[in-house]
Amino acid sequence: MTPDSYVEIHFSEAERTEVGHGIVVHRLYRSGPEHTARRALLVRFPAGSRWPGVDVHEPGPEEVFVASGVFHGLTDEDSVHVPGTFLHLDAGTSHAPSTETGGDLFVYYPEG
Repeated sequence: MTPDSYVEIHFSEAERTEVGHGIVVHRLYRSGPEHTARRALLVRFPAGSRWPGVDVHEPGPEEVFVASGVFHGLTDEDSVHVPGTFLHLDAGTSHAPSTETGGDLFVYYPEG
């Protein structure tokens, strides 16, 4: 394997942005133009937080792995997802995740 064939980063070294309600997005990986880039993120939610607004999956799908915490609203308003849960959400779907416990989501956008 050559150094150009992999990316290694610790989330503490990743570019990060607070998106509201104390939620911090750590940008682990991006490949391609901004709007269509494949991206991998670690999203940290503090206890009692809710994603600001509605997250619409455009132009492609979103894949989510619940790394820690208990999340509500990932698939619909009544959904409950625990650590170890994987979700594939088609392009055009949306959600507004929340958590009472706090927790981490690993989020991957395979098509931007």
